[in-house]
Amino acid sequence: MAYTVKQLSKLSGVSIRTLHWYDEKGLLKPAYIGSNNYRYYEDEQLLLLQQILFFRELGFNLNDIQNLLARDDFDKLQALQSHKKILLNDIDRKKTLITTIDKTISHLRGKKKMNNEELYYGFDSKRQKEYEEYIVKSYGLEAEKALLESKRRTAKWDQDEWDNVKNTGDAIHKDLARAIDKGLAPECEEVQCIIERHYQLQNRFYDLTKNIYIGLTDLYSGHLDFKKYFDKYHPEMIEYISKAIKYYAENNL
Repeated sequence: MAYTVKQLSKLSGVSIRTLHWYDEKGLLKPAYIGSNNYRYYEDEQLLLLQQILFFRELGFNLNDIQNLLARDDFDKLQALQSHKKILLNDIDRKKTLITTIDKTISHLRGKKKMNNEELYYGFDSKRQKEYEEYIVKSYGLEAEKALLESKRRTAKWDQDEWDNVKNTGDAIHKDLARAIDKGLAPECEEVQCIIERHYQLQNRFYDLTKNIYIGLTDLYSGHLDFKKYFDKYHPEMIEYISKAIKYYAENNL
């Protein structure tokens, strides 16, 4: 059975625009073009799209996915086993986090006392340390001071403030995704107004310098966790927000 772009979009949940973009990049070509100039996808392309979505879910960027899928030794079954192993490990960690949440709720309600160590079960402290080391290594003492200031400020935040930061960031990234879909340049006034909001949000953690703000783009593009996060909003988000931030920093900081 062959599927049109519209049918595949409905089946997979991937937007028509993204499927067209995958075709343009050579990542997912249709099986054939019909006499009506419609793209048609068959079983092979459906399985390939599933692989793309698995790799995206695990935080790979599109260029890396394309290189992996193009390899002569790429094996679908082996890749699926690898995906399964990673996801099972992630499930175990999330189960631990859920247990930590339940214990903390009981602790706050006075039902069951927690040990201080239990407050942090399930969190990936190694990963957080990696982010911090990456920033300090790239930007030195200036970045180290910023991280210390961030820890000092956020230590005073309550849940409402954390929720506000999360919701504000979510709104900013959704606005940027809409700007991408509208074809707006990262340097245009409308997008730069959104980046101004992003800059002010980051300033809640520490006082951003030009170098530190530009340095965030290296962190975003250099780590799979951030790629995975931004890909939820738009597959072009990493490159787009990086260009917009650099333009803002060069012209305003």
